[in-house]
Amino acid sequence: MKKIILTQFLVLLAGTLFAWFNFINEYIYWAKNSFCSVGCGIGNPFFSPCFGGAIFFTIALILHSIIMKKDK
Repeated sequence: MKKIILTQFLVLLAGTLFAWFNFINEYIYWAKNSFCSVGCGIGNPFFSPCFGGAIFFTIALILHSIIMKKDK
């Protein structure tokens, strides 16, 4: 069970980092008024799926950490 919990933590951490990296990348291009060919290319990065994913993964990672602290 500990292996599954560690794997879950690593997946949530990787997803969180990846989503925030994509959001920041889109934000930088948006702030410079240039086109981001790697991201969603929607325009305002706060309305992009990357921002929603970053929030979702961050909340899931925080909840995972809280559950693990309460379990010990």
